[in-house]
Amino acid sequence: MTRTRIALTLTTVSLAGLLGLSGCGGGAAPAGAPAVPAADVADETFALAAVGLEADPAPSASAGDKAGKHPGARKYLRKNTLHGEMTVQGKDGVKTVVVQRGTVTAVDATTVSVKSADGFAQTWTYGDKLRVVQDKKKVEAGAIKSGAEIGLAGAKDGDKSVARLVVIK
Repeated sequence: MTRTRIALTLTTVSLAGLLGLSGCGGGAAPAGAPAVPAADVADETFALAAVGLEADPAPSASAGDKAGKHPGARKYLRKNTLHGEMTVQGKDGVKTVVVQRGTVTAVDATTVSVKSADGFAQTWTYGDKLRVVQDKKKVEAGAIKSGAEIGLAGAKDGDKSVARLVVIK
């Protein structure tokens, strides 16, 4: 139980720290984090990179990266983060970034339902500027199929989660 608490605390603190830095625009991008494809999905891109899903083929390289100091923690985050939400300070104020990794259970023209390995299920609404990536290439939303393994990131809008970035494995 103590091991689980430590792992959850490490996961939360690390992910929140990465998102906090990316939202404020401070510091270098974390190792393995994709280059920011567009300013409108920067927070979501960093969130998915933190859980091990790359959205852009050109990773950011920086001499000042500190990720090498905790390779075990980074590996743990990539393999074990299923879902969560973080509140970050961005250029446009405070927003809640939501992430989830799981299997598509239902999909239509405007929404996708995803179930994580722990049983957590959520229906996401597609955002106005939705970016869908498969094999590190941008694809249409129609590429999301039931049964596919995906990672999503977006913003909380009231009670619903609005997907801004979807990575298909």
